[in-house]
Amino acid sequence: MASDYNPYCKFTRVWIPDQDDVWKAAEITRDYKEGEAVLHLQLEDGTPLEYQVGPKSNALPFLRNPDILVGENDLTALSYLHEPAVLHNLKVRFLESNNIYTYCGIVLVAINPYEQLQIYGEEVITAYSGQNMGDMDPHIFAVAEEAYKQMARDEKNQSIIVSGESGAGKTVSAKYGMRYFATVGGSSSDANVEEKVLASNPIMEAIGNAKTTRNDNSSRFGKYIQIGFSRHYHIIGANMRTYLLEKSRVVFQAEDERNYHIFYQLCASASLPEFKDLGLTSAEDFTYTSFGENIFIEGVNDAEDFTKTREAFTLLGIKESSQSSIFKIMASILHLGNVEIISERDGESCHVGRNDVHLQHFCRLLGVEVKQMDHWLCHRKLATASETYVKTMSSRQANNARDALAKHIYARLFDWIVEHINKALHTSTKQHSFIGVLDIYGFETFEVNSFEQFCINYANEKLQQQFNSHVFKLEQDEYMKEDIPWTLIDFYDNQPCIDLIEARLGILDLLDEECKVPKGTDQNWAQKLYKQHSSSGHFQKPRMSNTSFIIIHFADKVEYQCEGFLEKNRDTVYEEQINILKASQFPLVADLFQDKADVSSSKPSKVNVRSLKTVPKVPNKEHRKTVGHQFRSSLHLLMDTLNATTPHYVRCIKPNDFKEAFSFDSRRAVQQLRACGVLETIRISAAGYPSRWTYPDFFSRYRVLMKKSDLTSADKKQVCKNLLETLIKEPDMFQFGKTKIFFRAGQVAYLEKLRTDRFRSACIKIQKTVRGWLQRVRYRRVRRAAVGLQRYGRGYLARRYAEFLRQNRAALICQKQYRMVRERRSYLRTRWAVVTIQAYARGMFTRRIFWEFMLHHKAMVVQKHVRGWLQRKKFRRARDAAVIIQCAFRRMQAKRQLKQLKIEARSAQHLKKLNTGMENKIVQLQRKMDEQSKELKTQNEQLVTVNVSLGSEVTKLQKQLEQVRSQQPDGGRLASLQDELERLREELQDAHAHRKRMEEEHGSEKLSLTQRVEELERENALLKTEKEELNRRIQQQSSNSAVEVSSASLETELNQERERYQNLLKEFSRLEQRYDNLKEEMSLNKFHPGHQRNPSNQSSLESDSNYPSVSTSEVGDTEDSIPLVDEMGVEKAAMDISLFMKLQKRVRELETERKRLQVNLDKMEELAKRKGPEPKSPTPDVEAADLAYNNLKRQELETENKKLKNDLNELRKSIAERASQDSSSNELQDSYNLLLSQLKSATEELDARKEEVLILRTQIVSNAELQEKSERIESEVDGGLNHSKEPVDKEEALKAYHGLCESKKLLEAQLQTQTRQHRDELEALHTQIELLKDDIEKKQELLNHMSSLSPEAKVEYSVQQELTRLTNNNLDLKELVEKLEKNERKLKKQLRIYMKKVQELEAAQAAAQTRNSKQELIRQVTLQRKEKDFEGMLEYLKEDEALLIKTLITDIRPSTVSTTVPCLPAYILFMCIRHADYINDDQKVESLLTSTINAIKKVLKRNNDDFEMMSFWLANSSRLLHCLKQYSGEEAFMTQNTAKQNEHCLKNFDLAEYRQVLSDLSIQIYQQLIKVAEGIVQPMIVSAMLESESIPSLAGVKPMGYRNRSSSMDTDADGPTTYTLQGLIRQLSQFNTIMRDHGMDPEIVGQVVRQLFHCINAFTLNNLLLRKDVCSWSTGMQLRYNTSQLEEWLRANNLFQSKASATLEPIIQAAQLLQVKKKTSQDAEAICSLCTALTVQQIVKILNLYTPLNEFEERVTVSFIRNIQNILQERNDAPQLLMDTKHTFPVLFPYTPSALSLETMHIPASLGLDFLIRV
Repeated sequence: MASDYNPYCKFTRVWIPDQDDVWKAAEITRDYKEGEAVLHLQLEDGTPLEYQVGPKSNALPFLRNPDILVGENDLTALSYLHEPAVLHNLKVRFLESNNIYTYCGIVLVAINPYEQLQIYGEEVITAYSGQNMGDMDPHIFAVAEEAYKQMARDEKNQSIIVSGESGAGKTVSAKYGMRYFATVGGSSSDANVEEKVLASNPIMEAIGNAKTTRNDNSSRFGKYIQIGFSRHYHIIGANMRTYLLEKSRVVFQAEDERNYHIFYQLCASASLPEFKDLGLTSAEDFTYTSFGENIFIEGVNDAEDFTKTREAFTLLGIKESSQSSIFKIMASILHLGNVEIISERDGESCHVGRNDVHLQHFCRLLGVEVKQMDHWLCHRKLATASETYVKTMSSRQANNARDALAKHIYARLFDWIVEHINKALHTSTKQHSFIGVLDIYGFETFEVNSFEQFCINYANEKLQQQFNSHVFKLEQDEYMKEDIPWTLIDFYDNQPCIDLIEARLGILDLLDEECKVPKGTDQNWAQKLYKQHSSSGHFQKPRMSNTSFIIIHFADKVEYQCEGFLEKNRDTVYEEQINILKASQFPLVADLFQDKADVSSSKPSKVNVRSLKTVPKVPNKEHRKTVGHQFRSSLHLLMDTLNATTPHYVRCIKPNDFKEAFSFDSRRAVQQLRACGVLETIRISAAGYPSRWTYPDFFSRYRVLMKKSDLTSADKKQVCKNLLETLIKEPDMFQFGKTKIFFRAGQVAYLEKLRTDRFRSACIKIQKTVRGWLQRVRYRRVRRAAVGLQRYGRGYLARRYAEFLRQNRAALICQKQYRMVRERRSYLRTRWAVVTIQAYARGMFTRRIFWEFMLHHKAMVVQKHVRGWLQRKKFRRARDAAVIIQCAFRRMQAKRQLKQLKIEARSAQHLKKLNTGMENKIVQLQRKMDEQSKELKTQNEQLVTVNVSLGSEVTKLQKQLEQVRSQQPDGGRLASLQDELERLREELQDAHAHRKRMEEEHGSEKLSLTQRVEELERENALLKTEKEELNRRIQQQSSNSAVEVSSASLETELNQERERYQNLLKEFSRLEQRYDNLKEEMSLNKFHPGHQRNPSNQSSLESDSNYPSVSTSEVGDTEDSIPLVDEMGVEKAAMDISLFMKLQKRVRELETERKRLQVNLDKMEELAKRKGPEPKSPTPDVEAADLAYNNLKRQELETENKKLKNDLNELRKSIAERASQDSSSNELQDSYNLLLSQLKSATEELDARKEEVLILRTQIVSNAELQEKSERIESEVDGGLNHSKEPVDKEEALKAYHGLCESKKLLEAQLQTQTRQHRDELEALHTQIELLKDDIEKKQELLNHMSSLSPEAKVEYSVQQELTRLTNNNLDLKELVEKLEKNERKLKKQLRIYMKKVQELEAAQAAAQTRNSKQELIRQVTLQRKEKDFEGMLEYLKEDEALLIKTLITDIRPSTVSTTVPCLPAYILFMCIRHADYINDDQKVESLLTSTINAIKKVLKRNNDDFEMMSFWLANSSRLLHCLKQYSGEEAFMTQNTAKQNEHCLKNFDLAEYRQVLSDLSIQIYQQLIKVAEGIVQPMIVSAMLESESIPSLAGVKPMGYRNRSSSMDTDADGPTTYTLQGLIRQLSQFNTIMRDHGMDPEIVGQVVRQLFHCINAFTLNNLLLRKDVCSWSTGMQLRYNTSQLEEWLRANNLFQSKASATLEPIIQAAQLLQVKKKTSQDAEAICSLCTALTVQQIVKILNLYTPLNEFEERVTVSFIRNIQNILQERNDAPQLLMDTKHTFPVLFPYTPSALSLETMHIPASLGLDFLIRV
């Protein structure tokens, strides 16, 4: 420390002694100099005081700690460690912050609040579980967790020693510690051991606790409970030992005290039917329960407590009969106290009243004889060496004997109950370790202290000795660990006081010796004590008494009254009374008093000691043990146990003697602090180096005192050393350890003063600078205001003068304008009058001229109409005459011409002319027929026969026709034929006109299409120009850009765009060529409709075929059938795939061409069928055109075939080369073989297509030849008939007419087809143009966006675009693989079908050959029938159900189906259920659903901690549930279905019950999912939300105690794992990604996130409420930032609508509460309106915990907190401090139908579900 530093200077605050408050605060008003006798002080109330100081009388007063250290969690963190600092710190924490727990080194100081606090719930246990002792606020749970953690880490037994005065809260503290162990270390079996351990508390409180003047539930015995743990640290059992039960309370209680609770509980429940025979009434009626006069305790219901006691008995396995016996014994003790003993006249004898009801009840309840008990209550037996005497007793002796019997019965029953509790808590499992909880009486001193107080204080002396040695050992270990020079510290050793009590010839030995003397008395014992120990420093004799003695204990001097010591030590009970009880007819009573072997005190003690109970005393035995001896033995055994364990100390303090809530009596508190050893701990700590700082904390706290160069140094440790050597000159004031710096008392306060001074000087400098700046700002503002005023004044004067000038000028202008308007109005009025007169005059003259003109016009019109009528009449007369003459002449000419035509028709020359062509054709046909084979001769003979029959028939018909003609006159027939001929000619002309119009329309449409094509070409040219412009701009931008990655990506995209554009141009050229081909084909079809086909062969086209072909859809699928692309690798198979795709594309084109020819053939056959044989044979031109067309097609096919062969050879060659290069790879060889097989199948398919085309061409030629033959035969027959018969004009005309009609229909059909084709082509072109436009717009937007970005942003954006493209490509490849698998299965199936058909065809051919059929088999080309539609069902065999469940549920992993449709297992299962429903198999449905649910449960049980598996099956279970609803057939679930989905609804079964089961299963999975997720997130919450520095350098460091010593930390690991906020957000993102990848409904995802956010909020807020070190302004800032990051994460993942952000409202408001101002009443009202999501207790708790990080912040005053409480007192909040971390929001599974069609579902082959059949 600096040499000039004087701690006792002006303004220094000190503590001075005070009679009332023990210590009083004061402030030094004048600097003190060494040697002065007076210290000038001023009290807090302003009173001046001169404090006398002297080296012998009064030393200098204690210094006060800085305000920043007041209220610390650990007293050892105080800079000045002394009694007033400890007392003040406890008082501030207790009264202002309502904190009842405080650390003092390794001791937890607990102050009884006399009020129920909400700090012991399961949420608090959860918050403290797993935390280090110094991380959270002081709490009994922190001590319990420390013991549990050290037991698990060090594998050493632990003990928690709870001590304190009566009423200090020892029992409650021990009970809460046991509750913590029961909750954290719950048993792994179903034995519920932890519940039994807790159930022992109400029993022991009932039989061992009583109301005293200091405590309503005071433990009147000591107990040590050992809780046993297994190797996995689960509770397996417990054991209880009791010490020194206060038996005297059974027969006597002081005023306002009560007996043990069990008696009052029995009396309160006496009205119950099962207790009628106990004979109990009110407790006031019994002597043993009415000494204290008040039998009630405020707020306690004895009847309810008795019910809890009975439930605890039952839980511990004590039978109802045993409970009944226990209650009978308790009731008998009450009756025994009411037995009236009447004294005789002589005073030496007595007797019991006749027919004493209570004696009868006593004997009846205990099962003993009334007479014997009546006798021996008033007599006793004296035994000598020779004989035995019966002696009467006085009433006083008899009453004492009765009371002794009552105490003995109760003590024996107490031991029996403890023994049976231990049996119930005992376990056969081997105990690995244990934690003991010692609840023992604290140091006691009353006005009258007797044997009980002596034993209690003796036990506390032993415990204090153990405590001092343990604290000393910890200090020594800490110094040695840090390599600090160790100097022996003197501490109070109370071994002399212990020797005074228990050593040879000590107080207990002398007491036992006096008890053995027959005539021993208390006075004689006192004289022996005076004589033996008068020289001891811890023993004194009172001046005014000869029957008492004083022992100087470690806590205080205590005077003990010797009266009653011998009697209580002997604990005498007459043997005759005990023998009567031994003979009881009730087994329990008899067992209580049976003699048992004495427990040898010399037996060595062990750690796992058995239950200790007071050994039953054997009367009248010479060497039976006294109470003092037994207590000493049990105490030694307890100390051995504690020394073999690691102790943890809890010191309970009673704040006042009036049981007032939160009232602090400093005198009583100091007395207890001295007695419980807390001040001794402080003294030991203060004697060494009490203040300890780690190097990083010291550097962070005091870096303001360092130089700027030191701050940049990497060696922080050396910087700290240099700083301390500079600041503190005395080297003994601090020591440097390995990880910490150790300071003497007061040095931290000195450093804080230096830090404060540095801050103060900095503040002054800042204030000076700011004030100067403010003054300069004010001066500039005043100067600017003055200049502004001047400017505005001058401006005002100038504006006023300008206004004057403007007004003068305005007046002149107004005068001028007024005069002008006046003159102009006069002129306009005159002009208007003149114009009006002129108008009327001119109108009159004009009307006169108009009337004359109209008269002339009307006369001319009449003349015109008359002359026209005369001319028209003359013309009509002349025209009618000319027409009549023309008609007569034309009729005469027609008759002549008709007559001439009939004559020519009958001539032979005409017939020869007509038949000349037919004869030539017949000759040609005859030649061809002669050249045919013998098989055709039979057909010719049949045709000749048919012709002969037809000729005879024709002859008959001609004869009949001649007869008809002979019957009819010739004139009428000719007239009718002429009319008919005229009508036919008109119709023919109309048909020709219609055809001409159609051709014109076709031409116009063709012209419009040509124009449209030209427009499209122009648009394409324009698009090309724009494309080139865009390319130029992109190239220009890329050349200017310095980022190579962006340029490369843009160039790649441009090249791809160019390739697509070129492909579109090629496709457009192909469409144009196709359009021209169609026009040529239509022109050919106009004149040559096509070859005819025999209609009788139509059926064979649909059935039998030797060469079946594949449908178009299958060929399209074959295009994707490149199997196992992933196995070969994309790069290796790229070229091979492209070549193979070309081959298959050409196959598809050939198939399309073949289908087109087939369609044309069908159309021609239909046309031939309707039209019949044409009257004329085809002309040679038409035949030549057809032949040229067929030759062209054949050459084209041969050319394509050659190309395909060349491509195939190149492919084989490349594959062979690659296989030879990598011949060592078996995998590549397999891929090569597989690809060769695919190529081979493609080659076979090409050959088949080629053969089919050739067959089609042959068939067309053969059909043409057959048609030609038939036409020739018909023409020959017709020629024969025409030679012999007369033609029939009417029939020929009708045939011509029908032929024209058919031609017209054919033309119309062809034109309509061509129009439709043109329209489709136009639509396709329009679509392509729109796509190109959209693509160009997107590229333009992309360019605009990129041009606005910086180079770095361009790189990032291009990388994102590239990632998106690669992702899409990856998805496309996955779809390609799925299609390949699907097509592979299809091809395999088709191969099996084809093999079967080939076999059938071979068999049919063999049968045909054996039958010697003469008919030639004509091969037909057929199209395979369309495959039956898939109905979205899967069929499986019953025996495959187990395999289905195993494959789809038991063995499946989420990664297996990650690339398929989400929830694929659910869809597959539902399709199987649909098939079972379709076939109406109820057993199959039930078995499948039951097996599915059971299998899912087993999988989840096996993977109960796997979040991914939970998410996967939650998504599938909910999807299966939605499918059962969607396809249930109920209208409520069918509203969003498609028509196809409605067809797939279930038909036969109602699965509503299974839907409910699935719903319950989904809820169960959801709850397990939440549990797993919370288990993963929970360890990260506190570290990420409160401890990690999201905003660096914001958090400050405060002086801390040495709670985080090595015993509180994990020494095996590097330290506790720390998590950041980013780590927490990454974990949440992982959860979200997993759930969305599994296809979970967004609503369920939102509910999961909402639950997790509630967990984050609850754990964060609970931790905040339990930690004083994080309740600061900086933590509030960090917390607000962290919550905002979580909200941003919600928005980024579209989860903000899930109400998850609302769950963060409490922690957000808590952060705001830490940041707002907390001084005025307005601040209080603002806080109340702000914190609506926090309860009143939470708000008050945060305000109490608020801790300033430096002196410049102000603490929250008590008055402000009271003001908050008054404002919020109207709130009806639940009395709960912490949030429920186990609260679960109700889950809702909204109905979400699937848009996926079941018939399109694809099942990957990797699942191995080949046994499923698609239906």
